[in-house]
Amino acid sequence: MTRGDRPGAVGGKERSPRRLPVANPRNPARRVTTVGVPRLLWIPAAAALALVALPVVGLVLRADWPRMPELLTSDSALDALRLSLVTAAISTLLCVVLGGPLAVVLARGRVPGLRVLRSLVLLPLVLPPVVGGLALLYLLGRTGLVGSELNAWFGVTIPFTTTAVVLAQTFVAMPFLVVSLEGALRTGRGRYEAIAATLGAAPGYALRRVTVPLVLPGLASGSVLAFARCLGEFGATTAFAGSLQGTTRTLPLLVYLERESDVDGAIALSLLLVVVAVLVIAVARPRTAEGLS
Repeated sequence: MTRGDRPGAVGGKERSPRRLPVANPRNPARRVTTVGVPRLLWIPAAAALALVALPVVGLVLRADWPRMPELLTSDSALDALRLSLVTAAISTLLCVVLGGPLAVVLARGRVPGLRVLRSLVLLPLVLPPVVGGLALLYLLGRTGLVGSELNAWFGVTIPFTTTAVVLAQTFVAMPFLVVSLEGALRTGRGRYEAIAATLGAAPGYALRRVTVPLVLPGLASGSVLAFARCLGEFGATTAFAGSLQGTTRTLPLLVYLERESDVDGAIALSLLLVVVAVLVIAVARPRTAEGLS
């Protein structure tokens, strides 16, 4: 067989084989070829973006910008902002301390009724917040199941205090952290922990040195979502904590009150909430999302 008779030769010349797209050796997840978005999806995607963005644009256009510094630096606005940031930070910490172990149990536990337990944990996601506030009130109120004992034995009253604000925010925000963290835990499926166990690592040591570092992006993402949810909490706080300036009146409650007496003030505070929420998500969310990809 001559050179021109070799397979793949055309006109006496050998044809080089066709190169196929290969993965980048430095980043195997990144490939040369990508699949574009179907054009049909752009229309509903644009409609969804407009549904989210245009109401904020309406607030921006309706705002009284010359009075904005005056409206945002009033005593009531500063008290509400301080209280919102402090309680949201404490509530997020509680979500991490309590929701983190709960997410581990839901993802790795082998206990009867786990599906029912998961449904109970996710209940605040679909429950109207005001219903959650009433449930907390009749549990921890002076005549509640637990509140009556706290009042009788220790003289502690929780409703209509700053503690009530923290508990209400934790109640509605914890499922966001649990969902994010449980998803991150299920991604690994316990493979690395099993390897650590074969090497003699105790469960606690494997949790600290293997599991926690692996799920840090999911934990950070869930914490950001929980903080944003705490910042915007309204219904449960109204029913359980009331609206006392400097004690329980957070920014959402102040917006609700201002809209009846000072519309410009309500719009200014609403824009402040939007800015704070966007900053929190924009600063922390992209980094955590990139870590999950």
